[in-house]
Amino acid sequence: MKGNVFCKVTNEVIKATDLLGATTSGAEVLFFGAVRDLNDGKKVVSVSYDGHPLLAEKSFFEISYEAQEKFGSDLDIILIHRLGKLEIGEISIGIGVKSPHRDEAYCASRYIIEQVKLRSPIWKEEHYLTGDAAWLPGRALVL
Repeated sequence: MKGNVFCKVTNEVIKATDLLGATTSGAEVLFFGAVRDLNDGKKVVSVSYDGHPLLAEKSFFEISYEAQEKFGSDLDIILIHRLGKLEIGEISIGIGVKSPHRDEAYCASRYIIEQVKLRSPIWKEEHYLTGDAAWLPGRALVL
């Protein structure tokens, strides 16, 4: 049985219910990436995410299909990334993986987040308590 894959880039708030659904799988792993208040010793007050939605979604699908190849073709995967200005504690990315077994679900979720950070055209600008801001090193957009 082939698992389902759903990927989306959005400006909407990401909720746990976006990643959950009826399951007959033995394991369901949810990962949420949230805006943190400190990075490299600097106090962060918000983060702006910018990206190329169509290319980002394409990379999300590629990464998700790779995760299915590596960890099980029966994995169900949902991957949602938010764009826009987010405050401390807001969710920037949500990943849901359903699998018959927990190890595959955990491994696939970890693989997906690491590959998204390496390969997807989404850029992050941190805004600091001092009033300055900085774009963090990210993925170069190559067409």
